[in-house]
Amino acid sequence: YLHHIAEEVEQRGIPSEIALLPAIESAYKPHAYSRARASGLWQFIASTGRHYGLKINWWYDGRRDIEASTHAALDYLEKLYDDFDGDWHLALASYNGGPGRVQRAMRRSGRKDFWSLTATTRYLPRETRDYVPLILAAALAALGTRIAALVKLGLVPSGTQTFEP
Repeated sequence: YLHHIAEEVEQRGIPSEIALLPAIESAYKPHAYSRARASGLWQFIASTGRHYGLKINWWYDGRRDIEASTHAALDYLEKLYDDFDGDWHLALASYNGGPGRVQRAMRRSGRKDFWSLTATTRYLPRETRDYVPLILAAALAALGTRIAALVKLGLVPSGTQTFEP
């Protein structure tokens, strides 16, 4: 699934780290289902899925369709990115906790960026505060694996610092 998602992300000009979001959401399992009734790779709740064009009925759940849900999720993320004035960190936090929750936290705290907003436990729940760092950690792990592979192939000097996840 990662290959398809990465292609779609690249075509849209979205940061490549976004392709790792389903690893955090569902471990790339299309039939994942959460206690909050979110479903699929991208863990859409039914109302958000329908809003972004996913069909959900007795026989078919578009949230579990790799192509349809990826298209819908990237549409949603692009909207959140625009809503939060081009800030991917806030867009991702909103994807996890909901845009209303993040906007209220910003209004109540007077803070305008993710890192200062999450410097205290007062405004956002732990899951939302931890969400962006988890995605960044996954991106660093993926990058470290790529660098380690390049070192093994002799394409990068052997003294290059690497780590393996």
